[in-house]
Amino acid sequence: MQIDPRRPRFGAAVTSVVLAVVLIAQNPWLLAAQAVVFALGAAGASPYGLVFRRFVRPRLGPPAEMEDAAPPRFAQAVGLGFALVGLIGFVVGITPLALGATAAALLAAILNAAFGFCLGCETYLLIRRLQPGRIQ
Repeated sequence: MQIDPRRPRFGAAVTSVVLAVVLIAQNPWLLAAQAVVFALGAAGASPYGLVFRRFVRPRLGPPAEMEDAAPPRFAQAVGLGFALVGLIGFVVGITPLALGATAAALLAAILNAAFGFCLGCETYLLIRRLQPGRIQ
């Protein structure tokens, strides 16, 4: 499946705002909501992607090229992992774990939103290249 490459960057921008608020407010409920968004994104049904398609993309016009959806979906799964670790930290009272995991997810989201560098996507591509029997 091919997607507009601006869609994940839009989602990363929204995610950056949400995770920044989580860090400032130390709000586990907001982190839980973002974890749901990450899970939906990993399944290919990101609510931020729906907002992009409905309200943003019509104002931008078509993209110059499309990209494979698999790397951004993998990145969403990685984000889900960090959000779950953060939630565990909040639940068991290990605040540094909660804030550290959330900060790591925020850093990755900012890299994507601001610079177009998707850390999870690059990790996906590296894993694919390192698989035995794959032609480089």
